[in-house]
Amino acid sequence: MTAGGVIAAPAGGFHGPIKRSITIAGHQTSISLEPVFWQALEAAAVRQRLPLSALVAEIDAIRIVADSPPNLASALRTWLFDTQE
Repeated sequence: MTAGGVIAAPAGGFHGPIKRSITIAGHQTSISLEPVFWQALEAAAVRQRLPLSALVAEIDAIRIVADSPPNLASALRTWLFDTQE
């Protein structure tokens, strides 16, 4: 966002990561993401008609077969950025 050629802070401000526990393949895992990414992930789950944990599990399944798999939080942020409308 810019205002008169000056870069502005995000409308919702800056916030540090929030840790949540998600169950993937029957195992609890903790994921730390900034609130804006949790909101985007929840919206994506609604669009995909999936529970949040199922969407995260699908992204995780894609992540683990990558040539050089990133950590899960990085994979989620990358997936969200790549699929934003």
